[in-house]
Formats: sequence, C-alpha cells, structure tokens
Amino acid sequence: NWVVTDTFFAVDEKDQIIGIIDLRHTLNDFLKNLGNCGYSVRPSERRKGYATEMLRLLLPIAKDAGMKELHLSVERDNEASIKTIMRNGGKYERSFEFEGEQADIYKISL
Repeated sequence: NWVVTDTFFAVDEKDQIIGIIDLRHTLNDFLKNLGNCGYSVRPSERRKGYATEMLRLLLPIAKDAGMKELHLSVERDNEASIKTIMRNGGKYERSFEFEGEQADIYKISL
C-alpha cells in the first residue's frame, strides 16, 4: 500500500535543514484524506515565508510529473498552513474528521 513519494529539503545558506516537503504522486484509500503533499518547517524558522515558498516550488514539479491538481489537508486551527495553501492557489474542497479533529481538504489546480 505504498505510494511513490518525492521528498525535498529546504536548506539555508549554512546548509542547515529548515523545512521538508513531500509530493505523493498518487493517493491510496488511506491517503485520500491526507492529500498529495505534506510539509513542515523548523519551529525557529516559521512565520518567515518558507512553507509558502516550498509549496510554490513544488507546484511545477508536480505538474511536470503529469499531475493536474494537488490535494492538501489541514487541521482547521492551523491558520498558518491554511494561508500557505491559499497563497498558492488553494481552494476549499471539503471537510472531514481525522482522529477526532476537524480538517479540510484544499485543491490546487496545476
């Protein structure tokens, strides 16, 4: 039940990892509510635009891989991630519950 995933690291000028972003080329039943992409930024580097830039740089890679859209999930209280997704063209698609938490799926057309 594995899917093909590319993983990219964001590094600073000192070659320190500041973030990570994954691109899942397909979604299986388990991942349908988690989406094609997951990312994280080191806590000390948050609120500096890195997540927005990492996602922006991932979009042409996904398009070149033949994908037509990305689905991203986010917990409703994660305002920073919602803004990151929306800055990259994300549109609300639907809601779901995961482990007792309300979450939403956004779609980015490529």
